[in-house]
Amino acid sequence: MKAKERMGIARQMPVELTPAERVQNFDEIVSGYNEFTAILEAERCLQCKKPTCIVGCPIHNNIPAFIVLLREKKFEEAYWKIRETSSMPAICSRVCPHEFQCEGACVRGKRKGQSVAIGMLERFIVDWMVENKRPLHNQCPIPGKKKVAVIGSGPAGMTVAYWLAHKGIPCTIFESLPVYGGMLTVGIPSFRLPRDIINAEFDALKSCGVTLEHGVVIGKDKTIADLRAEGFDAIFNGVGAHASRKLGLDNEENTEGVLHGVDYLRRINLGEDLDIGKKVVVVGGGNVAIDVARTALRHSSKDVFILYRRSREEMPASVAEIHHLEEEGVRIEFLAAPIKIHSENGKLTKVECVRMELGEPDDSGRRRPVVQEGSNFMIEADSIVPAISQNVDHTVDKGQEIDLMSWGTYHTDPQTLQTSIEYIFAGGDNVLGPQTAAKAVYQGKVAAESIERYINGQDLKKDREFLCDQIDW
Repeated sequence: MKAKERMGIARQMPVELTPAERVQNFDEIVSGYNEFTAILEAERCLQCKKPTCIVGCPIHNNIPAFIVLLREKKFEEAYWKIRETSSMPAICSRVCPHEFQCEGACVRGKRKGQSVAIGMLERFIVDWMVENKRPLHNQCPIPGKKKVAVIGSGPAGMTVAYWLAHKGIPCTIFESLPVYGGMLTVGIPSFRLPRDIINAEFDALKSCGVTLEHGVVIGKDKTIADLRAEGFDAIFNGVGAHASRKLGLDNEENTEGVLHGVDYLRRINLGEDLDIGKKVVVVGGGNVAIDVARTALRHSSKDVFILYRRSREEMPASVAEIHHLEEEGVRIEFLAAPIKIHSENGKLTKVECVRMELGEPDDSGRRRPVVQEGSNFMIEADSIVPAISQNVDHTVDKGQEIDLMSWGTYHTDPQTLQTSIEYIFAGGDNVLGPQTAAKAVYQGKVAAESIERYINGQDLKKDREFLCDQIDW
């Protein structure tokens, strides 16, 4: 097929539950492609001589190679091509913001058309493997004597355990929560990421000899010194960023009806039946804010809307998630921000807000929101849920003198992710700040290579396969 013919094929759209259907439950909203649709979508790929999609992928998956195999119906080979670089394709294919990463770098999208649906093609391959009962993981070698402690079971920790186990290095994952998966499990609703997808990854880790312990808070139940005393030769800290960032308003901490985004999602995803009232105001423009609003709709809140202090163009949330949100009836109030919490008898009644306008760009490159004087307005609300970002909780490094960055993330060697304590490595959100699963996966690969070299007494930087400076974070 010639390039002109490929350009004439429209992007294939997946089947989705209707808004009326999906707000009644937590079922996965988007269905995967069938074989015909997947192959047709794969035919849209131009197989560029300089595939910018690989550069756009934080994990550096060989996207053109797996797409060619998919076209040829070599689905199993396509899966193993992805597995050469990715530790969790079933997860990344569902939750990555592809329009900002691989698909955002696709030549077709840059030519004012629609990019190739790379995420959906990756998902089709994984789903095909599951449906056809193909093995999803290679066997691991017999474990050696040196062992590694992994703190946190999110995507970075999972990846470190995956790569080290496949090198014959036994790992134990310590998770503070009663479930595994970190923010994948307690921060992302199941309608975006079904729990059986996450659980399958941990079943595979266990089959590879990885030991899992949940309900263990490092820094409280055990210390890093305890782990060293138990014979762990190196430690990976992948605790993530689970501490909600506050708005800084008066009475934010002691008013009934004020919750924070990741705290709310964690409680819901751990099974709590939490009613936050009919009228809910969510503050923020990222995926956490979107997830909070859509989750509240599914938990009896009927009037849910979002306050975002910038314009639609600056929203960092996935375009698809914003689309689904608005389809489900959530209104977004752009260029608006809360400035005061009003309450009666300690319970929230109203949120006072102001209108904003965009000024000059700030350090992020986005135009800075500026308050319009005299634009105050009130919103009646049962609850307000700020979802404006997260910070790193440092319980884990209690008693340790470890270098931190000014914003509370760990200071690591930019190439190896080694911290100021030589046997401790860190990666994921506790180094990057809140970021995507794919970026945490890549940092997990970097840290795993560094740990393997460290425990074997090798140079951490010479002739490496993975370096953090390969990625423009």
